[in-house]
Amino acid sequence: MDKLRLRFEKTGRAIYISHLDLMHTMQRAFSRAGYALKYSEGFNPHPQISIALPLSVGAASQCELMDFKLKEDPILSELPAKLTAVLPEGIRVLEAYEPERKIAQLKWLSVEGVMEYDERDAKEMAEALTDFYAADSVVITKKTKRGMGETDIRPGIREIAFEAGEKQVRVKAVLSAQEPTINPELLAEALRQRKPEIAPDFAKFTRVETFDADGKVFR
Repeated sequence: MDKLRLRFEKTGRAIYISHLDLMHTMQRAFSRAGYALKYSEGFNPHPQISIALPLSVGAASQCELMDFKLKEDPILSELPAKLTAVLPEGIRVLEAYEPERKIAQLKWLSVEGVMEYDERDAKEMAEALTDFYAADSVVITKKTKRGMGETDIRPGIREIAFEAGEKQVRVKAVLSAQEPTINPELLAEALRQRKPEIAPDFAKFTRVETFDADGKVFR
């Protein structure tokens, strides 16, 4: 076996582990579980391990993907349980397999979230949010490689729907994962910039599934 791939969850208290700390955590987990990672060659060798789409601190996921290489071929069916046993609470390995496609072919992310409103009516907010995101264009100011600039995030939103609950609005969306990358946090940021009267008091999001450009589940 050459490159292998893990699918894992990062939920609960683990959402506050940064990307860099997560990388270190995963490396230690392989060692504790008895698996030796391959290292790159050269003057500064490093473990051959990479996470596809780094999560923001505070965001949860049920579909994180990590590619890695081991020195010896493992029994893939045993790997998820062995790694989960030595990982912190909130990180659970769901699957280990030989990938059929490159991460570059991952295009869409399904996300679910909650927008909380302490004083405003959730049903009215859900209707206003639906109207806001029905627009053909949602231009916001965000940081880019060249500094701060204007970006239209609407083309990167394939689907979006809102449902009123008690003092909150549930969000379901399919967002562009790469080229461009639409972080779900931008859904709330766009409201703060463009329509502050319907911006939530608090918002949180969870990645649910990954898809390719054709909308098929990506593994």
